[in-house]
Amino acid sequence: GLSASFTQPIAMRVDELVSGVKSAIGIKIFGDDLEVLKAKGESVARILRTVRGAADVEVEKLSGLAYLRIEIDRAKIARYGINVSDVQDVVEVAIGGKEASKVYDGMKVFSLAVRFPESARNDVGPIREILIPSPSGALIPLGQIAKVDVTEGPAQISREMGQRRIVIQCNVTGRDLGGFVAEAQKKIDAAVKMPPGYIVTWGGQFENQQRAMKRFAIVVPITIAGIFLMLFSSFNSMKQAVLIILNIPFAMIGGICALVIGHFNLSVSASVGFIALFGVAVLNGVVMVSYFNELRRAGMSVADAVIQGSVLRLRPVLITASVAALGLIPMLFATGPGSEIQKPLAAVVIGGLISSTLLTLFILPTLYKVFERHTRPAPHPLPDPPLTTEPSGS
Repeated sequence: GLSASFTQPIAMRVDELVSGVKSAIGIKIFGDDLEVLKAKGESVARILRTVRGAADVEVEKLSGLAYLRIEIDRAKIARYGINVSDVQDVVEVAIGGKEASKVYDGMKVFSLAVRFPESARNDVGPIREILIPSPSGALIPLGQIAKVDVTEGPAQISREMGQRRIVIQCNVTGRDLGGFVAEAQKKIDAAVKMPPGYIVTWGGQFENQQRAMKRFAIVVPITIAGIFLMLFSSFNSMKQAVLIILNIPFAMIGGICALVIGHFNLSVSASVGFIALFGVAVLNGVVMVSYFNELRRAGMSVADAVIQGSVLRLRPVLITASVAALGLIPMLFATGPGSEIQKPLAAVVIGGLISSTLLTLFILPTLYKVFERHTRPAPHPLPDPPLTTEPSGS
């Protein structure tokens, strides 16, 4: 009847605070009948164990607790003239205990309760021998007027949003949460049919990841649009703004390849790494394009400006990328607590900087030459005329 589930203390507390589940994935079934919930929970758990990557599958225990059940036979107690309340009062005193008197110790007052000793309370035999007084003065054993036995009942009744529920918990190893949940949902929907009024929801880290990805789906486009507007306002050229924004796909190529090579999943930390990567990639593009424009204003042709600018901006671009990449190398090879969060972020940034730097140095100048071959350089702004004063006559 025992089951083991392995986790880390901090991770378990965070998972519990986020979604009320102490594991990576929690499947919640809501309904009214505890027996139906238990049966459906076991069915879901059996299917979940067949999904690749499932680990520590555990069903919340709803039953298994021993209950002492006393069913009074009303026909028998009626023959003896005994009331139901008389039997219940005796059982309450014998098993639960009841206040009989008070003990005074100076200013202190203690209640004095009486009940059966523990050895008699924990055994059905002595309980059946409890004597119930009748109006005629006869003492009737409880076992003759009631059915006394031990039965199995609910160990706990969990509720959420006012409904009874059961939770099937599961951890995931060796694959991503999104793919695991998609496969598990497909199998469970096909094999387990829920009665009317019973609802299945998915929670845990998966629920938190889905919320984060929905936010990223809004934040990332807004971020890219904001970068584009700032580039357009700085260069006053739609073509050059688009040219610099192309560094973002250049960076994504390396980030995605790093995730594949390192067998990392696209987690929340990896998504944050992509956002940080976009900023460095755009910075390198700004360094290159702004210097090309400066050389063209000085009178160089597009081809000469691209060649000389690429040579002279090689060192700044390499230094910018190297500083960011070298700073994240310790995170990439970390093995301590929290390394599972650090590694995807570091891999995305380092891999993206490699591809972005190479493509910025070779592809970006080529694209600049194509975009600007028929465009004249913007002239330098004319300086303000010097202030002059007429000499005063003598």
